[in-house]
Order: sequence, then structure tokens, then C-alpha cells
Amino acid sequence: MHDLASRLRRLPPSCGPVRLIGVDGHAGSGKSTFAGHLADALGGAPVLRLDDIASHDELFDWTGRLLSEVITPLGHGETAHYAVYDWHARRFGPSRALPPAPVILLEGVGAGRRALRPHLARLLWMELPREESWARGRSRDGAELREFWEGWVAAEQRHFAEDPSRPFADLLVRQCQKGYAITKGPAGTVGPDRDVTQGDDPSAMC
Repeated sequence: MHDLASRLRRLPPSCGPVRLIGVDGHAGSGKSTFAGHLADALGGAPVLRLDDIASHDELFDWTGRLLSEVITPLGHGETAHYAVYDWHARRFGPSRALPPAPVILLEGVGAGRRALRPHLARLLWMELPREESWARGRSRDGAELREFWEGWVAAEQRHFAEDPSRPFADLLVRQCQKGYAITKGPAGTVGPDRDVTQGDDPSAMC
């Protein structure tokens, strides 16, 4: 993990002064947990979670808002401000500030969509099959969100059918018993800043 963090820091900025790193994958694939570990390895890098941007009415139709409220200001080296959605109250709450930082993680389903890829320094994909991911997500969220998950699965399938992320991933991330295994993705090329790496434990193998 620290090796990956070091490589990400050395990338050229992709969004103004920011190295914007996308962490995408199916719902329930472990994106949030991985992004949290990576943020720690980066010394407390900010994490913009797409769950805060999306809403019940806009599960995936939030691109314009994200571009105008977050990507454009960061691209100009300015602090971004975006409203955070409350999934229980079903409304947006107060605005949250996101100042430019050397590295910012963009985590969530759709982080690697085509409208965002030009602004990403790297795209990471959580390599877990969708059925297994969804089963984990349903187990995590419980019966209270069973109806939501039925609608979500259909929406996610439509999204990735129209705008897939995995074919454009630079790196694939697989969770192991200890740490993560990180390998070259479909769009990755081996080079000085894209070598195949292991997770936070060099002996961790899946």
C-alpha cells in the first residue's frame, strides 16, 4: 500500500494541481475500505465519496453536478464545494469544502466513467465479481435496504453496460487475507510509474 501511495504521489497532476485517483468497482466490492487504507498511506489524502454526490433520484445522473461543483474548481486550483446527500433524510445537506490537495481519491461506482477519465491521474478497479460484490453489499446493509438494492442492481447493470470502467482501469485491486494484490489493469502499461505492485504485505497472495 505504501509503495502504491509513493507511486501515486510521483504522478503528474491531472486536475489542476491535483492528482485525482479514481477507485471504481461494483457496489459492495470494498472500494470504501480500500480507499480509506490508501488515504492513510498517502498521509491523510482527502476522499470524495460518490455516495455523497448521488441521490435516490440521481443514482448515476450526477456527472454535470460533479464536474461543475468539484472538477472545475479543482482544475483551477480552487476549493470545491458540494452538497452532501443524506440517504436517510432523502435530501441534500450543508455544503462541504474540498480544497486542492496533492492527491485526492474519488471513490464510488462510476468513478471511472468516460466523462471523468480525462481528469484522472489513475483509475483503480476493485477486482471482485458483481454477484459476489452485491451479495456482500446486501449482507452489509441488511433487510432495511432490500428494496433499494433491487433497484440499485438494475441501475448499476445499465450504467456499466453503457459506460464501463474496468476496460480503462490502470490497476486492478484484489483483497487478500492480508492486504491487497495490485496488478496491471487493461489500460495499464508497465513503466517507471506503472509497475505491477503487491499490496501492503509483499507476501500477500490471493
